[in-house]
Amino acid sequence: QVQLLETGGGSVQAGGSLNLSCLASTRTFSDWNMAWFRQAPGKQRLIIAGDTWAGKFHDESVRGRFTISRDKAKNMVYLQMNSLKPEDTALYYCAAGSVLKAGYEYFGQGTQVTVSS
Repeated sequence: QVQLLETGGGSVQAGGSLNLSCLASTRTFSDWNMAWFRQAPGKQRLIIAGDTWAGKFHDESVRGRFTISRDKAKNMVYLQMNSLKPEDTALYYCAAGSVLKAGYEYFGQGTQVTVSS
């Protein structure tokens, strides 16, 4: 089991930056694929970036602006978000999934990101 705690959300103007952090409480951090999801009001929760056994990926909606990274020594996952747009406004979730199967089983509580124009 993994417990996840996100921090770093907030309110910024368009064009600004934020860095989200996620602390994973597990003794076997390397055994987990990690990802960031987001859910805008009235919309589905969607995956936007991942750091998995197969490598890193970023959804086309954030590619070139957001970067996922992992610090294995600290059990941390980060999402650096640059050139933020109003449409990036959402609740952002950190997620963990076993490297042995597809999908993500554990989610944090989420951290709110609000981008104003």
